[in-house]
Amino acid sequence: MEAMIIGAVLDLVLPLASLLPHSAGPYIALVLIGFAVGILGHLSSARWLVAAGVILIFLGALLFPLALNLTEESPRSLDAPKESVQPLEAVP
Repeated sequence: MEAMIIGAVLDLVLPLASLLPHSAGPYIALVLIGFAVGILGHLSSARWLVAAGVILIFLGALLFPLALNLTEESPRSLDAPKESVQPLEAVP
């Protein structure tokens, strides 16, 4: 019975994990939004906002990247922003 439940959960999780982004931007944004919501919760003394901020930080910093790495056969590295290399010009 337990193996059937785990199999059903894995069948549901794997297609959903393919929707996760492969760049660092959305995860960083989620963490920053979590900090903003947590700060707003502290300022307004709303515990539920603080809890929502902590959950967003946890999702963006640990859970979603971990799920992305666990569901791929060979985990990719997060795409770094591309820097344009321009030669430095001499200053007169």
